[in-house]
Amino acid sequence: MKKSTLSRLAVSVAGLALFAGIAQAAPVATAGTLKVGMEISYPPFESYDGNTVVGFDPEVSVALAKRLGDLKVEFVDTRFPNLILGLNANRFDSIISGMYITEERTRQAEAIPYAQVGASIMVRSDSTAKPQQPADLCGLKVGLQQGTNWINQLKKVSAEDCVKNGKGEIAISEFPTTAEASQALVSGNIQAHLEISAAAQMIIEKARGRILISSPKALYPQTLGIYVNKNNPELLEKLRAVVQEFKQSSEYTELLKKYNIEPA
Repeated sequence: MKKSTLSRLAVSVAGLALFAGIAQAAPVATAGTLKVGMEISYPPFESYDGNTVVGFDPEVSVALAKRLGDLKVEFVDTRFPNLILGLNANRFDSIISGMYITEERTRQAEAIPYAQVGASIMVRSDSTAKPQQPADLCGLKVGLQQGTNWINQLKKVSAEDCVKNGKGEIAISEFPTTAEASQALVSGNIQAHLEISAAAQMIIEKARGRILISSPKALYPQTLGIYVNKNNPELLEKLRAVVQEFKQSSEYTELLKKYNIEPA
């Protein structure tokens, strides 16, 4: 009788422990896995090295998943303009993809600050135009990745400064990826390329002297956000907590230095 009672007690304790573990686990779509949406063609933030996803955001994702309860990470490669649509369709649990926090985006999803970056202007090394700030882009053909926040900002500069003062509009071309924009710059189809400074630095290193950064300081500094579906407040709060913990660690500091990115 005593042995039977103890056995039932042991089963009950084990059941409670299992229940507690489930209750504490991060509320993700697939048990034990954090699915992260990102466009995997955007070094140094995320890119493929063979079949491996590498870069700042994958390393951040792994660090956060570990703090959420030793979760595995699955990267869901998605075109940048479709990331929030995919998040709200529950294709993945969060977006960690070098995405700025903007008013338009936070109307659609919740955002947690995790880093800060600015933009750089790139031109061909043999270009006579060396724009240092957005107003210097008047009359030029400028390329950007589709969906980036600077498109509307450049349109505003074009209308309120360039056209109004007779300097010629900024002719904006949008490209599916930043690699296609940089290729258009090299081939002469555009005269300038606006890109996040950390990514621009990698682009010019790979260009072997054909491209240079003409802007002396970062433009339009903005905060990058980890995005979470508004219908998943539990994951949002858990991520907020682990992001705060992560930002206080030496691991975070070393990652920022490694990828030439500023803290949030």
